[in-house]
Amino acid sequence: MSAENPAEDRTGTAGGDPAGIRPGKALVFPGMSASPFTEVGKFMLVDPVARELADRAGEVLGYHLVDRFRDEEGAGDYSEAAQVAFLVNCLASARWAADNLGFTPDVCTGPSFGEKALAAHTGALSFEDAVRMTAGGARCMEDYFRTAHQDVVTHSFLRTPAERLAELFAEFESRGEFHEVSCHVDHDFHMVSMNESSLEWFLPALRAGGGMSLYTMRPPVHCTAFGPLRARVEEEVFAGLTFHDPRLPVVADQDGSVLITAEGVRTMLLDSFVTPMNWPSVVASLKGLGVRTVCVAGPDALFGRVPVTRDAFEVVPASPAVAMRPRSRPRRTAAGAGPARRA
Repeated sequence: MSAENPAEDRTGTAGGDPAGIRPGKALVFPGMSASPFTEVGKFMLVDPVARELADRAGEVLGYHLVDRFRDEEGAGDYSEAAQVAFLVNCLASARWAADNLGFTPDVCTGPSFGEKALAAHTGALSFEDAVRMTAGGARCMEDYFRTAHQDVVTHSFLRTPAERLAELFAEFESRGEFHEVSCHVDHDFHMVSMNESSLEWFLPALRAGGGMSLYTMRPPVHCTAFGPLRARVEEEVFAGLTFHDPRLPVVADQDGSVLITAEGVRTMLLDSFVTPMNWPSVVASLKGLGVRTVCVAGPDALFGRVPVTRDAFEVVPASPAVAMRPRSRPRRTAAGAGPARRA
């Protein structure tokens, strides 16, 4: 494979098994959901890997991550500290699964925010660079949405199959209103970006067709209109990062393609700003690669639970809550970091 051939970088080798993946297991890093300190703080303070990674993250950030995360609770689910804490908890959960469950994956994927943990776990980025990417991206997003697209939100809903979604989109078209799918979570579960004012007619129409409204996200995510944000993050954040070929094949969350090069992972991360996430495509790709068991590493309220995942795989949860259940565990340190550092 070569960086000179972007198509080859993104899809792996042509024909047959795309990257020499043997049937077996996949590690999934979940998209970010609300994960307050009250739910994960004990894990970050007690688990030796989580504690060490939090300390290392603090050295990059210039502040104590756990303290900032705790102090900012209630200030927003997607603050800079909350995002870096989620990264730390996902990576520590993956290490817990390896040490306590013997889970050794053959391939790795990460929908939406999970791409960031994926990049660090596979070695496509060093942990320190993954922290820089996460924090820098969070700062860019906060500044960008302070003035841009202030009227746009991303709304999630389920019990809405493709046929009904097409009808709703036809209504958007007839009204001349902006709309775009940001996430395909399951065959009847979607997240759509729209003007906030559209919710006034959209929610009653959704319920009238049997759909179930869940929640509205601000800022919005994964939308073609955010090209300027993608360009800004590439220039201000990614320019200072060093990417490597991943140690494990990576399944891209946008289309299920298999990535085996540094450039492929880098492009996936940047495209996340402007390209919808498509989880059913990832599931189909994993099944095609022979994966039968997935371990979801990190706080997960969605991807390990939706039917498209559970119908396809045996799902092994490895969240901070699972890790904190009483059990005998050996003392661990972060990979390549030596003995755990003192706080």
